[in-house]
Amino acid sequence: MTADVVAWALVIVIAAYACAGGTDYGAGLWDLLAGGADRGRRPRRLIDEAMAPVWEVNNVWLIFVLVIMWTGFPTMFQAVFSAMWLPLALAAVGLVLRGAGFALRKPTRRLAQQRVYGAMFAVSSLVTPFFLGTVLGGIASGRVKVGTTASADAWANGTSVLVGLLAIAATAFLGAVFLCNDAPRFGADDLVDYFRRRALAAFAAVVVLALIGLPVTHDDARYVWDGLTRGPGLLLIVLAAVAGLVTVLLLWRRSFGWSRYTAVASVALTVGAWGFAQRPYLLPTSLTVAEAAGSSHTLRWLVIVTVIAVVLVGPALVLLYRLDTMGVLEELSDADTGAARTPGDNL
Repeated sequence: MTADVVAWALVIVIAAYACAGGTDYGAGLWDLLAGGADRGRRPRRLIDEAMAPVWEVNNVWLIFVLVIMWTGFPTMFQAVFSAMWLPLALAAVGLVLRGAGFALRKPTRRLAQQRVYGAMFAVSSLVTPFFLGTVLGGIASGRVKVGTTASADAWANGTSVLVGLLAIAATAFLGAVFLCNDAPRFGADDLVDYFRRRALAAFAAVVVLALIGLPVTHDDARYVWDGLTRGPGLLLIVLAAVAGLVTVLLLWRRSFGWSRYTAVASVALTVGAWGFAQRPYLLPTSLTVAEAAGSSHTLRWLVIVTVIAVVLVGPALVLLYRLDTMGVLEELSDADTGAARTPGDNL
């Protein structure tokens, strides 16, 4: 029972990271596609201003994922990181470069350096969710087992590539939906339609990739396919599709406030459906939750610590997200960042 509770806590935290971190990745993708320096200046400025207060907090969920994995399910942690070390390493490099690029781009005054840091941030926002998606695809297709050695087949296969592309499209959808709501807050009303069109295009990409994934998943990840086409898994997938369609309707009607919640719901419900589809396995069809679980003593303490973390950290996160949504948080000035003009700035 304790192992099941920890497993569902892991699924919930993955969903939280997919929604919170995914929104940031999506914003980075639109930063990459914004165009040249002149054409992309205003969208990039909006992305900087919208992301600045929360982008570091959004990565806290990834830390929770790792801690729960290696503490609660060490056998699974070892199997995944042994078989998938290369895509995970590439994703980790992307995380580091992405954070460094975003943090250094704003206080930098030299245009050439801004372009370098901006490219680091934008390209990494594309690479990181793709490789994280390939890892999930490899797990779902049953290619990861205890003792599996690292190989390209574990993550460079049809299911993995498809899930990686779906991760990019879903994050692009989330990022554009949130930026539609952020644009008026920062006095960029003309960018509302700019990101609205991109949100609709990203949703269309998600639908196309999902349709392509039907035969691929049926043939290559049959256990997960069966779980997604019956029972709770099917119910959550249907609800996720409805939430996505409601988001499109809200975007069409320019109800951007509620569209954020429905967009997040569509992604979170999809992750939940994946959790139901895999049960009772953590690694289909070779490692169950019970087999992967650590000692009962460790699991009990993990549950206690998780509850304490939710009680202590949860309200602070809710307050931060609420203040950010209300536009109360102010961006850092040059005096705050220590940025100072030097010869050659803006050149």
